[in-house]
Amino acid sequence: MVVGFRITGKREVGQFSSFDLVLVLLIANAVQNAMVGPDDTLVGGIVAAFTLLGLNWIVGRVVEKHKGARHLLLGEPRVLVSDGQVLEQSLARENVTHEELAAVIREHGFEGVTDVRLAVLEVDGTISVVPMDANVVRSHRRVRQIQHGQ
Repeated sequence: MVVGFRITGKREVGQFSSFDLVLVLLIANAVQNAMVGPDDTLVGGIVAAFTLLGLNWIVGRVVEKHKGARHLLLGEPRVLVSDGQVLEQSLARENVTHEELAAVIREHGFEGVTDVRLAVLEVDGTISVVPMDANVVRSHRRVRQIQHGQ
């Protein structure tokens, strides 16, 4: 269920999602079993690894093409702070404490929630913070991928 796992090495370890980590562990386990387990052929390990990578690729394509699958497997961003007001229901639903939110706001260089126009819990678990004095441009378009330097 790893969406976007790249064998090319363009992503850094810090950018791995939990799905990426699970895939890597499953491949390591499959290859280990092929090397030292009852099936000690190299072909068995290669078949297992490519099967897992193939399934990962298929799930990635499904998530990319179908909004319902994307929502089910990845979730959606949730607004935690809007115009300096904490959305208590969102905090409770996402199991984020006031202390965690305050720490993230300070990490972004702001004193408190009143300095924040928008704080969003992203699907990768990070919290994005937009300052109160930022010019916010609203758009109905979605950007699928931004490629830098290619």
